[in-house]
Parts: sequence; C-alpha cells; structure tokens
Amino acid sequence: MSKQEFLSALRKKLSGLPGGDIEERLNFYNEMIDDRVEEGLTEEQAVEELGSIDEIVSQVMSEIPLAKLVKEKVKPNRSLRAWEIVLLVLGSPLWLSLLAAALLVVIAIYTVIWSVVVMVWAAGLSVAACSIGGFVSAVVLAVQGNVAAGFTMFGVGIAGVGATILMAYCCAGVVKCVFSLSGKIFIGIKSFFIKKEAAR
Repeated sequence: MSKQEFLSALRKKLSGLPGGDIEERLNFYNEMIDDRVEEGLTEEQAVEELGSIDEIVSQVMSEIPLAKLVKEKVKPNRSLRAWEIVLLVLGSPLWLSLLAAALLVVIAIYTVIWSVVVMVWAAGLSVAACSIGGFVSAVVLAVQGNVAAGFTMFGVGIAGVGATILMAYCCAGVVKCVFSLSGKIFIGIKSFFIKKEAAR
C-alpha cells in the first residue's frame, strides 16, 4: 500500500473524529512515513511497519478523551432557534431524568465490575491470613506439646501458601481482564459517538 492509499484509508476510518484531530493524526503518520523513506525504506515497507489501519484507529480512539467526542457531538452546527430553546427547556425534566438514569446505570455496571476485583483480592488476602494463622497455630501447638496437631497446622499453613500463590495469579488475571474490558467499553462508547458523527 502506498503512502497516499494509506493516508486516504486512514482518513476514511477516522472520519467521525473532530476535523483537527484527523489532520493532526494524518500529518503525524505522513511525517513518520517520510522519515522512514529517508532512512532507506520504500513507501510500502514504511506503511507496512506502521501496522494495520484498524490497530492505528483503535489507538487513536483510545487517546482521544471521551469528553472531547461528546462535546463535539452535542455542539450544534448552527445556533439554536427560539422554539428549539423553548422545547429544550420544557423537555428538560424528561431528558435530564433519562440522562441521569443512563449515567447511574453505567456507574452501577462499572461499580459491579470493580467489586469483583475487590472480592477476589479480599479472598486472596483471607487465604494468606489463614496460612499465617496455620503457621502461628503450629508453633503454639508445638510449644504446648501437641506435636501432631502442630504438624497438621503446619501442613495447613503450607497449603495456604500454595493457595495464596494460586490466588495471586487469579487476582492478577482478573485485574488484567477488568482493565481490558474497561478499555473495550470506553472504545465502544467512543465508537458510538464517532459512528453517529460520521453518519451525519
């Protein structure tokens, strides 16, 4: 793919973004390709090194703040007429209530997702505390002369250490999944605004 084909395809994929952002990204990738061509690569090789257009679009979307996209989306292309302002004011009890409800639903879903992370970490910490308790009990029982029970509690402590290590991997995996899911949710929300903007 040549530089112009790449930039044209990228412009088409970014068409829902604010105009200034599109030009900024196109200039950035144009300069990047030119720099690589100056280093001795062909245009096709330079374009290929940048990666796929879909990956670039995902990266660009993750970098642009959601607030900027929303502001661009709700900003009217023309000034509002008097009757439109009156309708907005009269309808505000309805649309403000719906907007607040939608926002609360999103916050509730996000809270539930992060509650899972907190729950998994709490379970991991409780297992770690049980293994420490097992070792302490083993020492206390051994000092009291109950060696058999002390060995049993020592075994419980060892099992707890193993379970703690397993839970640490589980916790790390859950956190990674939640961060990935959060990123995909935000990119999905941004895509919604970009698609709506591009459809105008």
